[in-house]
Amino acid sequence: MEKIVKGFFITFEGSEGSGKSTQIQMVHQHLKKARKPVILLREPGGVRISEKIRRILLDVNNKEISKECETLLYMAARAQIVKELILPELKKGTIILCDRFLDSTVVYQGYGCGVDIDFINQVGAFVTQGLEPHLTLIFDIDAKKGLSRIARAKDRIELRDISYHNKVRKGYQELGRLYPDRVKLIESDQSREDIFTIVMNYINQVIKV
Repeated sequence: MEKIVKGFFITFEGSEGSGKSTQIQMVHQHLKKARKPVILLREPGGVRISEKIRRILLDVNNKEISKECETLLYMAARAQIVKELILPELKKGTIILCDRFLDSTVVYQGYGCGVDIDFINQVGAFVTQGLEPHLTLIFDIDAKKGLSRIARAKDRIELRDISYHNKVRKGYQELGRLYPDRVKLIESDQSREDIFTIVMNYINQVIKV
């Protein structure tokens, strides 16, 4: 990818119920109050076409979706939001906070479902046009405890058995070991205020807030 990125791309990752969505909302509000050019996105989703794909992926009635189909649907949603929104905003100098990105596919479909991780990374490089986050924050929590935090009806992925979710957690921990410069593991079994302090310390190392 050409060196045309002026903004900052920060991704929030974690197992189900890890608190990442709470933290990304808190960071978004903090940066808005600081009058920073910031937008909050989610994956899959964020733009019209990707949101339609999201509904297919998370629908509990779509039990017949194969791991191969699932992987490529996540990639298709990602390709659209990168092309339509993420890259144009980064070129303008926007700070982008994204709830999940390519690491989620590596972990959920790779470590969790057994899809070849080299294949995921190859397709990922194509759909992201080589874009990598400046910073990735992974919120780590015991899989069973995280799932117990979900009060609403669970989606298709959340309904998978505990052994799957344990694989997902281990996958995230492995990413933290493999990419320590980009990926920061944060223990979720703390108060939201304490976690937010840790999060902002990491973000301040990337951008001056």
